[in-house]
Amino acid sequence: MAEELRQEFEVTKEFDGERIDRYLTQIYTDQSRSFFQKLIRSGNVTIQGNPVTKTGTTVDVGDLVSVLLPEPQSVDIKPQDIPLDILYEDDDLLVVNKPKGMVVHPSPGHYEDTLVNAVLFHCKESLSGINGQSRPGIVHRIDKDTTGSLIVCKNDRAHMAIARQIQEHTVKRLYRGIVCGVLKEDEAVIDAPIGRNPSQRQKMAVNTSNGKPAVTHYRVLERYARYTYAEFRLETGRTHQIRVHMESIHHPLLGDELYGGMTKDYAIKGLEGQTLHAMTIGFVHPTTEEYMEFTAPLPEYFEDLLKRFRE
Repeated sequence: MAEELRQEFEVTKEFDGERIDRYLTQIYTDQSRSFFQKLIRSGNVTIQGNPVTKTGTTVDVGDLVSVLLPEPQSVDIKPQDIPLDILYEDDDLLVVNKPKGMVVHPSPGHYEDTLVNAVLFHCKESLSGINGQSRPGIVHRIDKDTTGSLIVCKNDRAHMAIARQIQEHTVKRLYRGIVCGVLKEDEAVIDAPIGRNPSQRQKMAVNTSNGKPAVTHYRVLERYARYTYAEFRLETGRTHQIRVHMESIHHPLLGDELYGGMTKDYAIKGLEGQTLHAMTIGFVHPTTEEYMEFTAPLPEYFEDLLKRFRE
């Protein structure tokens, strides 16, 4: 028998007055707005126990939003025997160290060699289905060229528990990155909303008119002649958040072609993509309710860059 796929969320202050379809895409970050619009029209979403059928209905602080998700469809993505760097695994989830250049889930142009293809082979049928047949087990993601720790859920109960923690900003996420230029402040907070770039749709941008709240803390670890090695802590998890925030203060991530971090420096010749690593992830286990924390070691290319800069 399929697991019960109903989940309930309490609306927090940052989503006060938000449209219900937009609100749900902030909870289930890997699911589309059109998916939830269909779900709403079919009567599978309630606010305070009352069915909602209009996608433009807004939510208020304290509202209880209940979502009944359809049973997951059979997954039709090809499992591939791709080696996984597994930091932890049990019956509910696994934490993997994603390599550079690997796309998390299939999408146009990337139907093979993704993390999903790899975990389908490793986990067989044991993956959550909440995010649809192309994203089994995926409760959050990191960019193709960002390395590091990522949670994969093996069942829907674990998926919903982790999704709730992400939505409530209680998952600990520490990143390491190298930025262009020398940061003056030892520590700082960037509090600037992020939304779609109005002129370049493939990019995100600090957008005060229709952006979502986004907060990034950074701390300088080492300074070099032209670069800075820093640690980043996320309060929120917007698309490209660290990349956008660092570009906004004129210190883009080294190697980030999309956000202005390219350089002709001989020391980084051949570097592909931004130097960003999801170092540490911490969360409450969905079954044991114990806090767990995992750290993914820096990839070799990253360590080599640091060595060159120190010399």
